[in-house]
Amino acid sequence: MTAFLFIFRTKTSFMPTKTGKQHPRALPFLFFSEMWERFGYYLMIGIFTLYLKDVKEGFAMKEAESADLYGTFIALVFLTPFLGGLLADRYLGYRRSIIFGGILMGIGYCLMAIHSLPMLYIAMTLVIAGNGFFKPNISTLLGNVYSTPEYQHRKDEGYNIFYMGINTGAFICNFFGAALYITYGWGYAFFAAGIGMFIGVVIFLTGTKHYAAADVKKGMKPGDMSISRILLLILVPSVLAGVLGWLVKGVTGADNPDGNLFGSDSTDAFIFACIPVVIFYTSLYFKADKEDKRPVAALLAIFAVVVLFWAVFKQNGSALTTWADRYTDRTVTGPAQTAFASLKFSQTLTYKKDSIALYDNQFRLQKQDGKVLKEYNYPVYFKNIAARQQPAEGTKISLWATSLSQSINPGWVILLTPLVIAFFTFLKRRNKEPSTATKIAFGLFISGLSALVMVAAVKASSNGAEKASFWWLFASYGVITVGELLLSPMGLSLVSKLSPVRITSLMMGGWFLATSIGNKLSGVLASMWDTYTDKTDYFWLNFVLLMIAAAACFILLRWLNRIMKEKGVH
Repeated sequence: MTAFLFIFRTKTSFMPTKTGKQHPRALPFLFFSEMWERFGYYLMIGIFTLYLKDVKEGFAMKEAESADLYGTFIALVFLTPFLGGLLADRYLGYRRSIIFGGILMGIGYCLMAIHSLPMLYIAMTLVIAGNGFFKPNISTLLGNVYSTPEYQHRKDEGYNIFYMGINTGAFICNFFGAALYITYGWGYAFFAAGIGMFIGVVIFLTGTKHYAAADVKKGMKPGDMSISRILLLILVPSVLAGVLGWLVKGVTGADNPDGNLFGSDSTDAFIFACIPVVIFYTSLYFKADKEDKRPVAALLAIFAVVVLFWAVFKQNGSALTTWADRYTDRTVTGPAQTAFASLKFSQTLTYKKDSIALYDNQFRLQKQDGKVLKEYNYPVYFKNIAARQQPAEGTKISLWATSLSQSINPGWVILLTPLVIAFFTFLKRRNKEPSTATKIAFGLFISGLSALVMVAAVKASSNGAEKASFWWLFASYGVITVGELLLSPMGLSLVSKLSPVRITSLMMGGWFLATSIGNKLSGVLASMWDTYTDKTDYFWLNFVLLMIAAAACFILLRWLNRIMKEKGVH
């Protein structure tokens, strides 16, 4: 209800009033274009690992395999916006890039409906490339729309409304996805993601006249690094290093038959590929003018610490989805059961007590050369129901769809964003608003507390031997969402405030690079899920990583605030 009231109020603010125009007419078109784009993306990502692990209709991947592929995928998705943004800035323009990127993503989602591993990789490639053209440029176009004197004072409000569009799409998509894959199969859900993306493109085309004037290419400016030089210094060395990482092998053994250096071929390749990029960004500090050295150093420090935030936060599509699927009590009873069943948000399983003996400790199956030799635990839900709660033989149980857990975070964002904004507005009026860097530090600390909630969840469920209450997952997402709201938008703001003018695009690319590395690390961490006998150790690791990042940020805080003061920003 809060989301609908917000959208209603937002729509009314688009109209001119007696005192002047509130927001440009371009905003609703950009809002709904982004909403439908995020609808498609988060619908796809919400079912991605579930589909990969599905024994009957997916690819029967193990936990480590699915988490590794997921981490690589979302890492590359956040790496391409850097190049997509530069190409739009200098050559293609924003509207053309957004349309092209949206079409590529829509085709990619639809191709995922075809059950074929080669086709899946082709589809992922299209989504990765398409996101690179769509994601950075629709945000830039919105900023350009608000750059006129008439609307400039409302830019922050415009971005807040736009951010709500992102989370509205991310919230509603999982309900559609659940209904489709439960009723018809995975392919229909992926196809729906593609249709959502195409709707977003159509809406964007419809509003073209409202932002045509804002589609101004920046072109090359004095001091800008050319695309060819960027390719030569960053992309080519990165690709070559990635190929080398894929080919180089270490010592083989029982636990590492392929001789991978960091766990898998894709992880080896990604880590090697990042080395030239990290070296390049470090060199920006040494090449910077004297007055720019400290701001560049500050941004590099922020990039380093936020890697750990994304490494934990992005486990929502891997480890936390696994927790929702296997360890969370998803039963639906009473009126809720009737409602969920009619809306196709739940599925029915039949309890068979004798099948429990077939389950292995890791909830997986036996495979050899990629082929399933024996299905252990399908479905896995009955593995860890407490003896006192086990139903009678043949009882049918209604379970809400696992992918619905992916709507918890955007739901919290919709609920908490107005409160966070109001809180900092309250502090600002009293001249007590913390600096952007301080907000990021507290965002890291609060995010770490979400891991403690999951530690408590594991203990409450006797290390997964019994089902955990849904409220543990709900609370954990709520805590980390507060951290997200303090960190994610503040990080982008800090980049825009501290970046030297001539390398702003490069430094924004550094933010995306940090996000990309964190996303990949999230997959690496999640791939180790089955290796932890005591699951509390897994979440303790997440807690320690975020506390290290928070401690580093707090230690650097006085230095960061001093640099911001020198730049005349807060």
